[in-house]
Amino acid sequence: MNIHIDEITFIIVTHQSEKIINNCLSSLPKNSKKIIVENSQNLKLKKMLESNYDNIEIVMSENLGMGGSNNIGIKKSNTKYAYILNPDVRFKKDTLEILLNYLKKIEDFAIVTPLNINKDYPNFKTRQKKQDFKNNDIISVDTIDGFSMLINKSKYQDNNFFDENFFLYLENDDLCIRTKKKGEKIFVITKSLIEHSGGIGENEPIQQLRNWHWMWSKFYFNKKHYGYLIAVKNISLNFISALIKYLIY
Repeated sequence: MNIHIDEITFIIVTHQSEKIINNCLSSLPKNSKKIIVENSQNLKLKKMLESNYDNIEIVMSENLGMGGSNNIGIKKSNTKYAYILNPDVRFKKDTLEILLNYLKKIEDFAIVTPLNINKDYPNFKTRQKKQDFKNNDIISVDTIDGFSMLINKSKYQDNNFFDENFFLYLENDDLCIRTKKKGEKIFVITKSLIEHSGGIGENEPIQQLRNWHWMWSKFYFNKKHYGYLIAVKNISLNFISALIKYLIY
């Protein structure tokens, strides 16, 4: 598929992201289309971004979580493709060029991403037999992490992108599973690299918030795809562990 940068809108959800968003935006092509969905009502950040970056739209939103906020950005974009990025992701100088060049070799896709530069934390999962990443520049996978997803909007005619019942965590896995069930393709381009810093520097309240949403998302995800009993079984150990830590500490 021959895709031009003008056909892509970058969607970035921010929430108290002042310290990291500039590194992300500075790594993107200057003239690329960008939509920022700002969830912490930070008017100072909005003014700063509008002053420093071209082709950028800031959407002030109540905090709907990652899934709901991504949906806002996708539906506001008027390009064929929406590129979901976390604000703590950085492109290398040749990331996008390599990605678009390799997409010329792909006839069709629903979701695609570069490879996370940190080999200890691959940004995908696959149930297929182990693939030789050194020799395979394009690999077909089952799911990819939500911090980097180039989405072909034409594959979702019903605008059914992210399930907004997920607030934080597993909304990307849910989207990928639904995508694969429709017979659509998800790829990782291994020669195109990105850098994801993750939750470095998070304080204790943020970690506690994330732990809560992880448990809820895990329960809802399993209930949605495998049934209530499986959900209870898969979440029980996490719940017991959390309860013991609460009672002790």
